[in-house]
Amino acid sequence: MQRPLFRSTLAILTITTGLLLPGHAPASGAGPTRFTAQSQQSGAPPNSQDSQQNKQVPQSGQTLKVQTALVNVFTTVRDKSHFLINNLKQDDFKIFEDGQEQKVAYFSKEVNLPISLAILVDTSGSQVDVLGAEQDAATRFVNRVLRKTDEALVMSFDLDIDLLADFTEDKNLLENAIRKTVINVDGSGAGGTTGTVPSGSNGGTDFYDAVYLAAHDKLTGEAGRKAIIALTDAEDTGSKLKVQDAIEAAQRSDAVVHVLLISDVGFYYRQFSGYSGASVAKKMADETGGRVIEVHNNNSLEKAFDELSEELRQQYVLGYYPTNPKHDGSFRKIKVEVNRPDLKILCRRGYYSPTE
Repeated sequence: MQRPLFRSTLAILTITTGLLLPGHAPASGAGPTRFTAQSQQSGAPPNSQDSQQNKQVPQSGQTLKVQTALVNVFTTVRDKSHFLINNLKQDDFKIFEDGQEQKVAYFSKEVNLPISLAILVDTSGSQVDVLGAEQDAATRFVNRVLRKTDEALVMSFDLDIDLLADFTEDKNLLENAIRKTVINVDGSGAGGTTGTVPSGSNGGTDFYDAVYLAAHDKLTGEAGRKAIIALTDAEDTGSKLKVQDAIEAAQRSDAVVHVLLISDVGFYYRQFSGYSGASVAKKMADETGGRVIEVHNNNSLEKAFDELSEELRQQYVLGYYPTNPKHDGSFRKIKVEVNRPDLKILCRRGYYSPTE
């Protein structure tokens, strides 16, 4: 299945100039592509089927006509026992934009729509004791979840962000990329890979920058379901961007952020007086319609991937044409309700309207 993707290029955002410079992804068999985030993100909306306008290409001398596009909301519903609910009908749902009820124009239960995944692996010093378990579980997840029409990429992040595998349907390439992940600094904050200098006592962790780049540079051009799966303790100590920048990039690209919260308590006891990663992970997931799953051992890591695999394959899609006709680039809040009690709904909280 052909996809309109950034297959051969990767935008490299520079911090010092704020300019967007074109870069090139490595050819097959080359080393990882390293890239960094700029301090201010672009205000241009993504080329997304959910939030962009359907545009008629004008002939010479004609005026461009812009029509309101269908807004798609991927929705997961679970009961109080955390079991997925897959027998709901269109009439069971209500959808609201900025408090105003919208007419559901499209409804389906999706199990076969292609998925584009960005797998982000934390390779900072805090993960030194858990990286092996992450690699094992991530490779099993890729082999179970990905189908022929799906694709994924692999990125690692610490004080650098490396693209280890660009979008591919080849599970062997993805598994090799996952196995290439390596801790950048040791638990004492010393050492590091060639050419890097630790920026702090824990070597630095560019988590926000990694999410931003995965969403803004890679997932923006994708169609269908899009998700970022981050294996991390969510403790950011080195990003140039803020957590809200990462969230906005995910929202603009219509990507859901799932965080598998993996923390080495002993490391943080040695290094810090406090740990705030859990609250950051929750904020990022809540704002994009994702989940945070706390992982305490190898078994819970395996279970977490099983839950995400199940969730990605069993979703409702609600589509509506917004009653608000303005093309002002503003953020529109979305709320989905069902007419059955004690059900938990997971979906994105909003989207950015297109501009003229």
